[in-house]
Amino acid sequence: MLGVPLRVEQLDAVLARAESEGMSHLEFLRALVSEQANGRRERRIAHRIREAGFAQTKTLIDFDWQFNGATIDRARIEALAGGEFIARRQNLLWVGQSGVGKSHLIQAIGQCACVLDYRVRYETSASILEDLTAALADRTLARRLRYYGRFDLVILDEFGFDRLERIESPEAASLLYKFINARSGRSTALVTNIEFEAWGEYLGDPPLAMAFLDRIVDGAIIMKLKGKSYRAHRAEQTSVGRSTTK
Repeated sequence: MLGVPLRVEQLDAVLARAESEGMSHLEFLRALVSEQANGRRERRIAHRIREAGFAQTKTLIDFDWQFNGATIDRARIEALAGGEFIARRQNLLWVGQSGVGKSHLIQAIGQCACVLDYRVRYETSASILEDLTAALADRTLARRLRYYGRFDLVILDEFGFDRLERIESPEAASLLYKFINARSGRSTALVTNIEFEAWGEYLGDPPLAMAFLDRIVDGAIIMKLKGKSYRAHRAEQTSVGRSTTK
């Protein structure tokens, strides 16, 4: 049935429920099919999450909404988790200083997208440039760009986290432009701590950087997160805790 076998304990549970509730044959069949469908869905979601390659398992539930509550629009972020921007094939840009929770939130939204059965891939700008630079060297760049072009949502985290991207990849601006061009008609979420006007200086090629910016900003949802650094706050609390135990 549906090509998905039930585990013994699942079948026992359905049989016990059928007996206790006095199910008809049709009701029992529906319960059995539902159990199979739920099992298939759970496996599909697990596969989507593994395929995404998230750096950490993050959810909206375990995010500290109170810490920067005055500056973070919870309702808007939870709406993004509904995945409509992916269905509309819109890009998403998150700009904000380090430590305010951008990476946590975008990975949580990515996991919600997996639950909604979207194909998601999580990368940092450093990791994707390393991959594309290697592909350029061994002449497999077109194949790698097609690979990234297949995902419903690609998350490009830590853009501008440091300057390693530009130092290690002189072709960074060109490769990023090719990447976003290959993603045309699909959603890309870029998370950065660099304001738009500084992208040209950061990538070392202002014309290509602006072409990349134009491509990714066109029709995009733009989120600007402000607030105190949660990491700095947590480090301070840890330091205070250690001091009080001495």
